[in-house]
Amino acid sequence: MPYVRFATLGGGTLSTDELRGKVVLVNFWATWCTSCIKEMPKMAQTYRKYAPRGYEMVAVAVQSDSPKQVSEFVQRRALPFKVALDTTGEAARTFGDVRATPVSVLLDREGRIVKRWVGEPDWAELHADLEKLLQVL
Repeated sequence: MPYVRFATLGGGTLSTDELRGKVVLVNFWATWCTSCIKEMPKMAQTYRKYAPRGYEMVAVAVQSDSPKQVSEFVQRRALPFKVALDTTGEAARTFGDVRATPVSVLLDREGRIVKRWVGEPDWAELHADLEKLLQVL
């Protein structure tokens, strides 16, 4: 798994090491990105559906977003998953030099990158991948 220590919206930190053992979707997004805004309700539905089975999601707000903008966005939409701030751009560089949003990276329980989507994920494909990855223990 690419090692990153995320700054969480609440002021704490979260490292990719802490996510080992879970199937994780790391989603790079921005408050001003229309595709990102469009996909958030489905991201939330997917999280609610699979979280009880060991799925985790980290929505990483890009460097250009201010913590205040991100916080207001998250509160308005009541996002149920972890939200992090990429204030230095380190996370974007570590996950394959992410330069556009949205980009989603799916990791298996060992932290290996399984799939990467630029733009909104193919939801049927993502859900099929999650079904497969979450049944393996």
